[in-house]
Amino acid sequence: MENLKSNANSHLTAKERETLSFPAKTLVNQNLLVGEVLDFGCGYGSDVKLLQNKGIKIEGYDKYYFPEYPDKKFDTIICFYVLNVLMPEEQATVLMELSQLIKPTGKVYIAVRRDLQYEGFRMHKIHQIKTYQCNVILNTKSLFKNENCEIYEYQHYNQIDKAPNNCPFCNPDSGRELIVESATAYAIYDKFPVSDGHALIIPKRHCENYFDLTFREQAACMFMLNKVKEIVLSKFNSDGFNVGINVGEKAGQTVNHVHIHLIPRYSGDVEQPRGGVRGIIPDKQKY
Repeated sequence: MENLKSNANSHLTAKERETLSFPAKTLVNQNLLVGEVLDFGCGYGSDVKLLQNKGIKIEGYDKYYFPEYPDKKFDTIICFYVLNVLMPEEQATVLMELSQLIKPTGKVYIAVRRDLQYEGFRMHKIHQIKTYQCNVILNTKSLFKNENCEIYEYQHYNQIDKAPNNCPFCNPDSGRELIVESATAYAIYDKFPVSDGHALIIPKRHCENYFDLTFREQAACMFMLNKVKEIVLSKFNSDGFNVGINVGEKAGQTVNHVHIHLIPRYSGDVEQPRGGVRGIIPDKQKY
């Protein structure tokens, strides 16, 4: 049975070229490769070398061919034909990584194939090893599309046009630090934190009740929760966590948009931590 979580042979689709890829040419012609640029999933690095020759300040990262992970944020990131060869969980991971690597006001350009005849595993013509390909549709701005390729433009969720409602989670402040983002959800630090590193995981679709989210949205939020926990643990070195969702006014929900609390806990932050989330009803905390 195929591994449905990862495609170990995704790197075999990398190609060496003597000319710029079509997405790179398109972005160069529109003068969109500005500032410090990262080619995320650069393969053999052909576009990186050719763009450097054009005077563009660019570096490349690829898990297999250029594995030194970037240690800074960039003004522009390009990610060409990477998502098409990844499983859904890997796609979400890449989107979250891109959101961490781009500067708050930067832009990411993601190219995906539009000429795939079918999805799934197939035998690679050259390597004779099964590789995976799928169609990918993102919910961000489409910059270009033809029968072979589509290029999406991504900005942090709190930098795009505001939603037509007064919900603070549909219209996050552009000055707030965005911890991480995927196609379905984003995470920020709580404006009134219970503890250092108190974070919120928020689905992008406006929905009041967690139980009214689709299974896909719930899964995306929980997948992001795991990522945010790693980030918060690394940054704040907490000793434990509480995870909570308030559903309804009687349960303490004050913002009518689903949000999951990730609350770091520290040794000695309360006199008696036993019971944890049971403390929402104080008399029931101890048992």
